[in-house]
Amino acid sequence: QVQLVESGGGLVQPGGSLRLSCTASGNFFSTYTMTWYRQAPGKQRELVASIDSGRSTTYADSVKGRFTISRNNAKNMVYLQMNSLKPEDTAVYFCNTIVGSSRHWGQGTQVTVSS
Repeated sequence: QVQLVESGGGLVQPGGSLRLSCTASGNFFSTYTMTWYRQAPGKQRELVASIDSGRSTTYADSVKGRFTISRNNAKNMVYLQMNSLKPEDTAVYFCNTIVGSSRHWGQGTQVTVSS
């Protein structure tokens, strides 16, 4: 069982920045592909960014050039640096990984972009 715990959410003004963190349990973190998703009220959960074990990254078109995903395998952590935030980035952000046939989620962290 992999446990994921997100942190770093909060209220920020448009144009501001936040860095989200996700800590994972387990001894094989370096082999996991780690993904950030988000879910806005009334909308489906969507993929934001992903980083694999070789540190290759993918991003949703809506966040390219503004968000950066990274990982620290020594600390079992994955990060999402979010810059130039927009009101439409407001959502609950979730950390995710798939190990074998099991999908694991964190509890989520709220990001609100508002003036």
